[in-house]
Amino acid sequence: MICILHGYLLEGSGSNLWTRAVVRALCRAGETVHLVCQEPHPEAYHFVAAAYVHEPGGTVAVLFEREVPTPGRCLLHKPRLGDTLPVYVADRYEEFARAVPMVELPDAAIETYIETNRAVVERVARDQEITAILANHAVLMSVVAERVAATSGLPYAIMPHGSAIEYAVKRDGRFHALASGAFDKAARIFAVGAEMRRRVLDTFPALPGLAAKLEDLPLGVDAGAFAPAERDQRPSRIAALGEALKPLARGKAPEASERLRVALAAAPDPGGLTDLLESGRGYPDKCPDAGLEEKLAAVDWAGDEILLFVGRLIAAKGLQSLVAALPPILEARPRVRLVVVGHGPQREVMEALLWALERGDGRLVRTIAVQGATLEDAAPEGGAGAPYETLVRFFDRLEARGEWARYLETARRAIRPERAIFTGYLTHRELKHLLPLAHVALVPSIVAEAGPLVFLEAMAAGCFPLGTYFAGTAERIDDAARVLPPEAAALMKLSPDPDRTVADIAEKVPAALALGGVHMEALRRVAVERHDWTQIARRLAETLEGMAQDAQDRKLSKRIP
Repeated sequence: MICILHGYLLEGSGSNLWTRAVVRALCRAGETVHLVCQEPHPEAYHFVAAAYVHEPGGTVAVLFEREVPTPGRCLLHKPRLGDTLPVYVADRYEEFARAVPMVELPDAAIETYIETNRAVVERVARDQEITAILANHAVLMSVVAERVAATSGLPYAIMPHGSAIEYAVKRDGRFHALASGAFDKAARIFAVGAEMRRRVLDTFPALPGLAAKLEDLPLGVDAGAFAPAERDQRPSRIAALGEALKPLARGKAPEASERLRVALAAAPDPGGLTDLLESGRGYPDKCPDAGLEEKLAAVDWAGDEILLFVGRLIAAKGLQSLVAALPPILEARPRVRLVVVGHGPQREVMEALLWALERGDGRLVRTIAVQGATLEDAAPEGGAGAPYETLVRFFDRLEARGEWARYLETARRAIRPERAIFTGYLTHRELKHLLPLAHVALVPSIVAEAGPLVFLEAMAAGCFPLGTYFAGTAERIDDAARVLPPEAAALMKLSPDPDRTVADIAEKVPAALALGGVHMEALRRVAVERHDWTQIARRLAETLEGMAQDAQDRKLSKRIP
């Protein structure tokens, strides 16, 4: 029986999404999975058959027990942690007053967190006859698994994700030491591709036998949820999205964006941008926008060309490069609508940049490009010294060629508020209705991605994806390129060279839109045949079962004289 350790939620992206998808696929395959995590609304997930809260004193409260529609079931265990949650990057969590980057926490707080989880996992392992453990992230759940294994003999595997390595292990020797110990004792370490394999080996070069423990486990996609939408299906998809939005709490209201525009218009100079941007903030950001239905209703889903960005709104994800490329894109394809899905500190910066472009205000455009990382306080998350460098270099090249004034004039003519729609935060329950309506999806990250899930989701939905051609995104592009003509595959590749990134987006997006969905079926076939979560979960279960059998065989061999 499998126990998965995940220190965070089921709702959301990244490792949360990975955990949710894998557990759901395991349950569909008939497995019983014990999941240790901090999900505040386990009842929302149909595969969760029971949820328990484990108090520090050892008592266990039953949140619910129920029948589920899947052949297998998930039993969710939530350790009570108090008000502090160690995280990789600053964020807000519903049940925690303090979600603190773990590199900022003292040793005592880290030890309390590890030991609280260890006690719960040890109890679950003993009472539920667990045979193998899978720990998400290089720290801290890997350390919990290591300590449980030391007393129980249970084998464990680790599924590293990029955030723990980049924002904890590489930045703080304490976490490098903890991760090294856990990796050393692990039976297997999974890697979503060559980029993550390289990253693990580079991070722990002194660990003996590490390469032999690494096993490929590709990223997956829910091909059933992200299904293409034919033209006549688009109204029904929008209607389904509207129904999915109805019960949800709302975040940013149109009035907040309007206050920002008024504040920008009234400012005598762009020097005080930090204070101006605050006029558009102060709303719950992990929610869809208020009035989103009205914004979506204004789109001509049959005639407009939908350009989609999905991701956390931070500099590392590269939305700034796409916004800077929007004037020439709109000049070439006037029916383009940019739809931005996500939340984060970059939102108001991008709204200000779009407003400056709409006015052809070169001074403000330049100011935002130079101050961008400071304005969104993105340095800790950006992962690069100059996250807005792609903009600065693009604008410099325009000026050097005498094209800056024309660029601003194009922006003034082409950019309108309705051309760029911010949706706010959407989960996969809503995104599955929206993504199939997009023609082109952008993954313009400026830092290495181990494996962007939205790239696979776009392929499954019949949407043509473009991404920065390096790290894990390059692997996904090369995978798709096998079924595409060379000229189409070349369009997917955005240059990671800051001198070329924005120009590449401006050149390749119109060409990708001009393809008119001709490669929709081929891209979906790759996603379904090679990356469906059902296949990923089956491989994971087989590996964990093999680990358990190996451990049992070793025990038996020791008993035989």
